[in-house]
Amino acid sequence: MSKGGGKQRGQWHSGCNPADVGVQKLQEKYEALKAYIKELSSVAVAFSGGVDSTFLLRTAHDVLGDKAVAVTVSSCFFPEKEMEEAKSFCEREGILQRVYAFDGLSVKGFRQNPKNRCYLCKRELFGKILHIAEEQGLAHVAEGSNMDDMGDYRPGRQAIEELSVKSPLMHAGLWKSEIRALSREMGLSTWNKPSFACLASRFPYGEEISEDKLTMVEKAERFLMDRGFRQFRVRIHGNMARIEILPEEFGLLMEKEVREEAVKRLKEYGFSYVTMDLQGYRTGSMNEVL
Repeated sequence: MSKGGGKQRGQWHSGCNPADVGVQKLQEKYEALKAYIKELSSVAVAFSGGVDSTFLLRTAHDVLGDKAVAVTVSSCFFPEKEMEEAKSFCEREGILQRVYAFDGLSVKGFRQNPKNRCYLCKRELFGKILHIAEEQGLAHVAEGSNMDDMGDYRPGRQAIEELSVKSPLMHAGLWKSEIRALSREMGLSTWNKPSFACLASRFPYGEEISEDKLTMVEKAERFLMDRGFRQFRVRIHGNMARIEILPEEFGLLMEKEVREEAVKRLKEYGFSYVTMDLQGYRTGSMNEVL
């Protein structure tokens, strides 16, 4: 579906072997997604620029045109690089975007980082997005949760359900790997983009979240990105950094030059100790204590 590939927008085709990837079933899910979005008639898409929200926004815009509007949050929880990419995508695609400055640290109880932190944040955040949708005359708000999000502790889902925010990708039964496959066929550069999560997820429950520490994490993760690491997290425990990277990239971090530079940089950012997690990268590692 890339503009230069001769594929009609809003349609998906695959040159892959159906026996290998279940193309027909994937096509059915994609058609079900478009049909569901069409039923919504108009929608504000919570758009972060990640794999899921980019695919959802592009599909919504293909189906609804100008009745699909992107709403992107500007916050210390999200790196500036993510904001720049989100803005660039909307400009390239001709999608109307509203940027909302969200001070999550001012949400009552959030700084203390309780186990329902994500609920507190999303309840406030999506309440604001619903207000923006109403101002824009849009019937619904949609977000990019998919079937993979059913398997972990995610209190934010409760807020989404309470506010009647739509989850079209989940409704269509789409898994992350399927969203990546469809995104690739559509010509979206995000098809192989590493997964990202709110920077507040780098803190152990009960450890106070501050803007200074969020900046430390953002800088540390940007260093790993610039060094060529693909999927990673820098978890913060007091003044200690716990680096999670893919096991196949352990060797790269252990190279003398990289290791020494990582220690030097992260200490410059404010960490006193720099460690590597021997289990490697995994989503939701802070939930393992629950």
